[in-house]
Amino acid sequence: MSISTYYDAIAQCNRCGFCQVACPVFRSTGNESGVARGRLALLRALIEGRLQWSKELEEPLYDCLLCGACTSNCFPAIPTSDLVIKARSEYLDTVGRKSIHRLLFDKLLPYPRRLHLAARAVALGKNSGVSELAGALGLLRIFGRDFTRAEQILGRFPAQPLRARFRPGVYRGQGRHLRLAYFVGCGIDTISQAAGEATLALLRRFSSSVHLLDNNCCGLPAWSYGDLAAARHLAARNLPLLDGGRFDAIVTDCSSCTAFIKKYPLLFTDNDPCRDKARDVASRTRDVAEWLAAEVIPFSKALDGKRVTFHDPCHASRGQGIIKPPRDLLRQIPGAEFVEMHEADWCCGGAGAYALSHFDLAMQVLDRKMENLKKTGADVLVTTCPACTIQLSYGVRRHSLNVKVQHLTEVI
Repeated sequence: MSISTYYDAIAQCNRCGFCQVACPVFRSTGNESGVARGRLALLRALIEGRLQWSKELEEPLYDCLLCGACTSNCFPAIPTSDLVIKARSEYLDTVGRKSIHRLLFDKLLPYPRRLHLAARAVALGKNSGVSELAGALGLLRIFGRDFTRAEQILGRFPAQPLRARFRPGVYRGQGRHLRLAYFVGCGIDTISQAAGEATLALLRRFSSSVHLLDNNCCGLPAWSYGDLAAARHLAARNLPLLDGGRFDAIVTDCSSCTAFIKKYPLLFTDNDPCRDKARDVASRTRDVAEWLAAEVIPFSKALDGKRVTFHDPCHASRGQGIIKPPRDLLRQIPGAEFVEMHEADWCCGGAGAYALSHFDLAMQVLDRKMENLKKTGADVLVTTCPACTIQLSYGVRRHSLNVKVQHLTEVI
């Protein structure tokens, strides 16, 4: 669907500039093209024929974090992030997809086994130092212009994916009669595995059975890139696994996955047979924080004397309105002192793979978050998004802070 279809929504911008206060990109660069007002003016110029689609538009279209902060500070609540994604889609229709994204979205993300093999190759290359050599030779720029610098964000890469150690299938629980499905996001599966193990253990404590799914990527990376067909394909492949009749709830410990699965109905037209199934799946999907908050938690861990704070992932707070549940849980942890962080919902700069092409900007956004973290005096920084966990862990190392970054399920 052409971006011109959304002209009325774009034209609601009255150029008040309130988005400037909330936009991490604008606050870092001061560039008008990097704030919602500037992006919407760009889209309006394209629709009105004052600008033509060209590769010169890649930077202003793709330096947006899609954090949604602008919409939260906008009187008409213009959904700028969604409009940017629509514009990215039309941009790709005009200039074509990059080969690396065709490989990722068409050949790797739909197939968990292939993704696991790729993750093992990355782990071998990074942990052995081979990738450092390849980066020095300029062989890795295909993955993003800033890949060589962004690679340091990951730290040491796990040798095996989570689902190579915990095979997909049904795991018996110790709790009440409740059938749960555990949707494993790519970040949890390949990088943040301690969180995945903790989540699986928690779900087993509160259910009669947990089905560890053999799902592929939720589709959010393709959607964010503007490859809507690839996102739809990834979602359609997941729907049969998520058949609502088999599970009382579908739980995931990646706020980005949760937010996108809840959007699955928007991917399909009314006459598409996937639409009804997508609606059912979306209605049964729960972020692990909102699901745990509805349970009576017998806490098995203690954080005696530890000060704990929380970072709101953009896809949790603005994407789903999940703000209170994780804080309620953290306040109940025996021995822990919860302290609120200033600008807790300010984007950390992770935004998936944003640093691969915008490393300096991602670091500017991250540094602001770290300065706010320092003021809390926290010993533990908790979040519910693996991409945020990775970014924040790097921020702690970058600023030499004695702070442990953990997923919510790791501290309960």
